[in-house]
Amino acid sequence: MSDAYRRAHHLAQAGRYEEAERAARDGLAAAPGDGRLLTLLASVLRLRRDYAAALATADRAVAAAPQLADAHAERAEILIVLLRAADAVAAAGEAARLAPLDASVRLVLARAHAAAHQHDRSRAAAAQGLALDPGSVAALLTVADVERQAGNRDAALAATRAALAIEPGNTYGRWLIAVLDAERLRVRRSMRGLRDVARADPARPDLVAMAWPIRGVLSGLRRGLTVGAALACALLILGHWWSPAGGFARIVSAVLAAVLAGFAARVLLPAGRLPWRCLRLLPALMRRANVAGLATVAVAVALLLAHAATGRGFWAVLALALAPVLWAYSMIEALGFGLDDPGARGALLSLGDEFRDWWVTTKRDLRDAWKD
Repeated sequence: MSDAYRRAHHLAQAGRYEEAERAARDGLAAAPGDGRLLTLLASVLRLRRDYAAALATADRAVAAAPQLADAHAERAEILIVLLRAADAVAAAGEAARLAPLDASVRLVLARAHAAAHQHDRSRAAAAQGLALDPGSVAALLTVADVERQAGNRDAALAATRAALAIEPGNTYGRWLIAVLDAERLRVRRSMRGLRDVARADPARPDLVAMAWPIRGVLSGLRRGLTVGAALACALLILGHWWSPAGGFARIVSAVLAAVLAGFAARVLLPAGRLPWRCLRLLPALMRRANVAGLATVAVAVALLLAHAATGRGFWAVLALALAPVLWAYSMIEALGFGLDDPGARGALLSLGDEFRDWWVTTKRDLRDAWKD
């Protein structure tokens, strides 16, 4: 292990990533084929969210030291962030083959399988990593992560609490507890936990997570409006043959309006002002999509109440017509998040490049076929 590697590694562990990158590059100037130093540089670049450069550096590390498991594992970590799950599984699998008893490699493999939605394999790999290093906070939090993604919230909560029992100040563990509370609609507790995590790391607050009450409400209301308004309209159609169905449609509209408004109040009132403050700081496309979504929901509730009060089916049909609008806003929000996140943005750009290459190839093939 070279002096340059030790110095860069020490700086990286201290969170001084810019200095660590500079030290690693200085070391590589003297030894450009040092696989360990290239792997460390790739890791630092990933932590600095320069994912394109990180992947290129990890590729160089794998080429320079193909038998180095850490190089394959680091490449897998970068591919996970870039949403290239299948490639990440392949890279992590190679790392596990080269170092079958390395707990950290098993954890990377678990995260790669989770990214590919292969939950059984992900849980098995995480369990193996924990078995190889039973007291590891990283292993316990990886188990918590994959269990949460698999839908096993109780197991995820148990693993997170076990990790925090070992390291009470672990920021990621505290964030995970807050997210699990959010998924259980324990609104006040979740917001309190997210606020405490943000105070512990004020330089990198998770604004998207802290705005979850607004985003979560919109997600629930989209589904409720689609199903409920469709049912009301179906009853209106049935009313042409069976007159009592029209009365049932008005009841459905009234109940649906009350449920939508009640659910929004159930989540937004306990959350307080924090989600609204965070909403203002979200990327512009996300913020506008969420604001437009809330306004659309308010209009839909008013239309449902108008139908319940007057019995005119026109209002219920208009309410149903707003459901696709809400789903369109959710897609715009996802696009806004993707454009803001470097990893997702890289994946979108890669997809665009692939589409452009496909179109160029298709045009050439069509031109050749026409000539023939």
